[in-house]
Amino acid sequence: MTSEAAGQRILIVDDTPENIDVLGEVLSHYRCSFALSGAAALKKVLAADPPDLILLDIVMPGMDGYEVCRQLKSSPQTEDIPIIFITAMSDAEDETFGLELGAVDYITKPINASIVRGRVNTQLKLKLAQEALKNQNELLEQKVRERTMELEKTKDATILSLASLAETRDNETGNHIKRTRDYVQLLAESLQRHGDHGKSLDNESIRLIYKSAVLHDIGKVGVRDCILLKPGKLTEDEFAEMKHHPGYGRNTLEAAERELGENDFLRCAREIAYTHHEHWDGTGYPQGLRGEEIPLPGRLMAIADIYDALISKRIYKPAFTHARAVEIMTQGDGRTQSEHFDPVLLQIFSRSHEAFRLIALKYADVDCENDVVSKDVVTDNVSEGKPLG
Repeated sequence: MTSEAAGQRILIVDDTPENIDVLGEVLSHYRCSFALSGAAALKKVLAADPPDLILLDIVMPGMDGYEVCRQLKSSPQTEDIPIIFITAMSDAEDETFGLELGAVDYITKPINASIVRGRVNTQLKLKLAQEALKNQNELLEQKVRERTMELEKTKDATILSLASLAETRDNETGNHIKRTRDYVQLLAESLQRHGDHGKSLDNESIRLIYKSAVLHDIGKVGVRDCILLKPGKLTEDEFAEMKHHPGYGRNTLEAAERELGENDFLRCAREIAYTHHEHWDGTGYPQGLRGEEIPLPGRLMAIADIYDALISKRIYKPAFTHARAVEIMTQGDGRTQSEHFDPVLLQIFSRSHEAFRLIALKYADVDCENDVVSKDVVTDNVSEGKPLG
């Protein structure tokens, strides 16, 4: 017998002290404890470290062995403890009933010491093997979780890097996508608490929108530099070409979906890329969608993207202060109208705009940090003929 097996704990339950003495002597090489009633046995099992095995008499005053077994097997805390009935009840029906309750073995009295030792040893070895397998499975599950987290972090970093690379074509930094990502999350979480309006949002949906938001302008890689980087007002034809970038983004993400199959992340990213320039009043592009025809991720992104465009310095415009940006968003200025935005989301933005300012400061571009805080900049046109965002 191994030292590990010798250290296993056995609880012997019998209302007759002489029977306990006999079993204790037979199993003296184990760590044995004793109980003289069913109630005492349950108390002992639940009060301390559970035993590795229980030897249980059936006929006892008060609570019989069957009821003790039934209660132990009905509790997640004790259901895995093996129970061997040791009883004078020798009818086959009694044995069958005991095994159906969950006992692993059934020994009749008077006992044979060799049989008791052999069957106890078998059950304890089996329990050790089961525990070893359980520990191995838990270790494997932990490694799988760690590997999954590692892959998720790698995927997120890769997506963020690709999105940041796309942003550099527009003379922007990766901070723009970090800011808009956090704005979108803030809006979505606020909407989730907004009664019926947020009923379609659960935590997983918000997580997908948050992760997908960084790809909203991936389609800009398809716009020519002479248009994307033009410092002045775009011509009508140039602006028309600029408005193709949501379609370029959608096509790119659709191609990825065809390769990977159905994918919630890519679907959400595609919706954001293709619809974040749509307007609530139907005046947006590329489809001229109106109201709730615009997918919710696109409506969330519209507010996040326009706010960040207003407070950011671009090649074709200076930065606005936070206060001026909020004023333009909520009241309009002749080009950017409040009717462009989902009214419920605009109300949320209006109530929580200070949180937007804090996000903007957290990821502020070096040359725009003071603009977000206090600097007043005045310009006649918001975007000089370019689509904000």
